[in-house]
Amino acid sequence: MTAPASHQPPGRYRFRHLARMEWIKLRSLRSTWITLALTVIAPAGIALATGGGNTTSGGTFVSNTLTGMLIGVLLTGVAGVLAMTGEYTSGTISATFAAAPRRPRVLTAKAAVIGAAALVTGEAAAFLSFFAGGMTLRHGITAPALSQPGVLRAIVLTGASLSLIAVFGLGLGAIIRHTAAAITVIVGIVFVGGTFIGQSDFAIRPYLPLYIVSHSLGATGPACLPGMASCWLSPWSGLGLLAGYAAIAMLLGGLIPARRDA
Repeated sequence: MTAPASHQPPGRYRFRHLARMEWIKLRSLRSTWITLALTVIAPAGIALATGGGNTTSGGTFVSNTLTGMLIGVLLTGVAGVLAMTGEYTSGTISATFAAAPRRPRVLTAKAAVIGAAALVTGEAAAFLSFFAGGMTLRHGITAPALSQPGVLRAIVLTGASLSLIAVFGLGLGAIIRHTAAAITVIVGIVFVGGTFIGQSDFAIRPYLPLYIVSHSLGATGPACLPGMASCWLSPWSGLGLLAGYAAIAMLLGGLIPARRDA
C-alpha cells in the first residue's frame, strides 16, 4: 500500500514543499541529467588530455588540471537558465505561480535545488579532474597530496563555484524569461565579454567570473607576484564576489517577476 499524497491549498505550500516539487521537476528532465553528466565528464576528459604536459607537481599542477572546469561553468550556467525558462517555454509557470503565489519563495526553492545539484556535480567534477590529471603525470613525478597547503581548498572552491554560477543563471532566466536570450547573455557575460574585457583592461580582469574561477579559486600560491600587471583576488574573496553576482541576479529575478504577469 502507498501512503496517500498530502495536498496543500494554493498559497499554503511551505518552503520544503516547494523545494520537493522543484526537485521532482528537475530530476524528471532528461536534459538535466545530460547537462550534469557532461559537467563531470568534460573537465575530467580535458584534464586527461592535457595532463601529460605537466612537468612538475608544483602549484601550477592543480590550476592546470582544473582548467576544464570552465566548461562546467558554462554547462551549469545553462542548467540554471533552463531551470527557470523551461517553465516559461512550456507554459507551466502559470500553474506554479497559481499554486504558490509568493514568487520570490518559488525562485528561492528553485535556487536551493539547482544550487545543491550543481554543488554536488561541481565537487565531483573538480575532484575527478584532479585525480585524472594526476594519472597522466610522467614517471617519477608524484601528484601533490590533498593535505598540501592550498590543494584541497582549490579543488573544493572551484567545485563550489559551479553552484553559484548555476544560481546566477537561474536569476538571469527569471529576469529574461526566454531561453535563447538568457543563454546568450550568460555566455556573453561569463565567456565572450569576460575574455574581451579581461584582455583589454587588466584592472577589471580579476573581478570577472571567468578569471575568478580560472585564476583565483584554483590557485594554491600567493595572489600577487612581482611583475604581475594586476593581482588576482584571493580564493575566498573570489568566491564571495561570485556569491555577490548570484545574489544580485536572484534579487532582480525575484523582484521583476513579482511585478509583472507570468
